[in-house]
Amino acid sequence: MDISTIDVEEKVKKNEEDSVLRVKNLHTSFFTDSGEVKAVNGVSFNLTKGKILGIVGESGSGKSVTAYSIMQILADTGRVVEGEILYKGKNVLNFGKKEMHDFRGDKCSIIFQDPMTSLNPTFTIGSQMNEAIMLHTDKKHKKEATARSIELLQMVGVNEPEKRIKQYPHELSGGMRQRVMIAMALACEPDILIADEPTTALDVTIQAQILELMKELQHKMGMAIILVTHDLGVIASMCDEIIVMYGGRVCERGTAEDIFYRPSHEYTKGLLRSIPNISNMKERLVPIAGSPINLLNMPKGCAFCARCENALKICLEQVPDEMQMPDGHYASCWLNVKKQLEEEKANGEQ
Repeated sequence: MDISTIDVEEKVKKNEEDSVLRVKNLHTSFFTDSGEVKAVNGVSFNLTKGKILGIVGESGSGKSVTAYSIMQILADTGRVVEGEILYKGKNVLNFGKKEMHDFRGDKCSIIFQDPMTSLNPTFTIGSQMNEAIMLHTDKKHKKEATARSIELLQMVGVNEPEKRIKQYPHELSGGMRQRVMIAMALACEPDILIADEPTTALDVTIQAQILELMKELQHKMGMAIILVTHDLGVIASMCDEIIVMYGGRVCERGTAEDIFYRPSHEYTKGLLRSIPNISNMKERLVPIAGSPINLLNMPKGCAFCARCENALKICLEQVPDEMQMPDGHYASCWLNVKKQLEEEKANGEQ
């Protein structure tokens, strides 16, 4: 019987006229002495102007590698082996050295996950910001760059910016350093901002301030944001669309309401069971059983099969297609196919 599935290519073409970035069937591997580590395996998505896309999953799921592939800042052993990364219709993977220089910073910027180590401890805040501004904007003189640095620090809520630009990173708190990183990323007013775990190592109060700042800046500047995180709480409050990744693959995608209230993949359900539920604090947290997948030895079928309590025989043999759920979001799980077949059979017998 024919199952109602949707081709990923058709889906990412929706609202193409508003698309600022399209990732199509991305495969990224790292070639090590032990073999090929298949970190990203066929990821596709569409990033729309002025929207926030969240990518969530546990460590090793391929979230950050997807972001680094877009920026082309992979380690020496890493390489995109298949797929396309289209910025306004142009494939980033075909960019030359100058085009890539213009793309990074001018068109797409990234905030790294650890503000403690992202800044060079031997240079002042001002000298590091000035370097970025002079490299990527028309402000080629130190005086102009310094004025722009102060303006950017004011924009991101850094107090006494004239004083801060003369200080070294160790003289600033973690939250202040992250604000500096955001200011540097926004220096060229990019179309795309990639935030890779932007609240890691920050306390809860500072996390909330940084996220609120990002939302304000996104609304003010109209840029698109890719937010990479393992924190479902961050995803829920920030994102217009969410992608759940496991084993380098997209297992579910939809709005926050879809993911949190109507999860349709067993991995997504496992993630939700493993976080505290404020409505019933006495309820015991249920961790996902088993160990993360070995990316050196990817299974033939579903990547999550070995850890899934409800796995079917077909899960071992074949990767499930992305299927549209009744509410409109998408998931790649054979259990949904089985459920639809059972419903169609029941309706046919009536």
